[in-house]
Amino acid sequence: MDSITMAELKTFLPGYPGSYVSLFMPTHRAGRETEQDPIRFKNLLQEVDERLLAKGLRSPEVREILKPAQRLLQDQGFWRNQSNGLAVFFTPEEFHSYRLPLPFEELVVVADRFYLKPLLPFFTGDGHFYILALSQNQVRLLEGTRHTVDEIDLESMPTSMAEALQYERFEKQLQFHTGTPSGAGSRSAMFHGHSISDEDKDRILRWFHRIDDELSGLFTLGRSPVVLAGVEYLFPLYKEANSYPHLVGDGIPGNPEELRPEELHALAWPIVQPLFMQAQEKAAAQYSQLAGTGQTTADVSEAVLAAHHGRVDVLFVALGVQVWGNLDPGTNTVLVHEDLEPGDEDLLDLAAIRSILNGGTVYAVEPEKVPDHAPLAAVFRY
Repeated sequence: MDSITMAELKTFLPGYPGSYVSLFMPTHRAGRETEQDPIRFKNLLQEVDERLLAKGLRSPEVREILKPAQRLLQDQGFWRNQSNGLAVFFTPEEFHSYRLPLPFEELVVVADRFYLKPLLPFFTGDGHFYILALSQNQVRLLEGTRHTVDEIDLESMPTSMAEALQYERFEKQLQFHTGTPSGAGSRSAMFHGHSISDEDKDRILRWFHRIDDELSGLFTLGRSPVVLAGVEYLFPLYKEANSYPHLVGDGIPGNPEELRPEELHALAWPIVQPLFMQAQEKAAAQYSQLAGTGQTTADVSEAVLAAHHGRVDVLFVALGVQVWGNLDPGTNTVLVHEDLEPGDEDLLDLAAIRSILNGGTVYAVEPEKVPDHAPLAAVFRY
């Protein structure tokens, strides 16, 4: 339902001593469970209240900080339109909420900066992808994970070629014929028109450049693959206009206007799944090959320092696990604590975010999938 970009992630990273609240919870798209979502949110806000009071804030200060969240709690329209997970970030000065296609575990963190690790699948290329559905009459962008799909609201983007080109007349009528080949639920479309004239090709390319320009802000520095859906003659034209480096070679042929998001997701996942698995398996093999050479580490302190200085090429980090401590850039030291202490942050979160912002590849995985069964495992650039 919402999107979060790398540019926004960068603004969330700096922190200062204070009260940065990060809240995550699962939500539901439909059914009776939707009635429980605001109740769950209310309970988490009560937990936030207690934690802020424990930090020494006075009750009037806490009430002021929670005002935007309380307003969200009362917004019935908001709760009727959910995705699989809700992420909320706020301080006394700012408030952000994101309905995202990831079923987050319930979590509240109050620290000296926002806690971002549950968002990592959106920025690591590990199970997060987009579907760009193109037709003359419609542009749709869908955001998917292994199990979920959401359609993104493209507020400022022209949604048809006519709108994009200020209602220029598209002279050649291109005809499509849709058939249903063998295979349950699959559809494709064949192009039966004549070859495209240079003039028509120029119009389409200008339209595609507009689309690419609009999407560049959303995809900036991201690693998530993008799968095209549309009639096949459009694929090479869009690839000519495209500037995003992770556009997938294979696409979904056919007229996407006839396909629901769930149908597009079912056709796209088999295309992207091998990409995710191959890259992750290759990274794990690289870690094993380099182990013992000084080019890898499973030590949290060493990995955090390496990530801070841009030395991490690949990082595996365990989801649902926290290692508390802090980094002192002035002395280039990392302190690790068994329990959360004032001024601490999750060092796994810090290592992951720093690695991403410095161009590294991060795999946020279940703990048992981290090499050496450690909280994290890193491969160095040098």
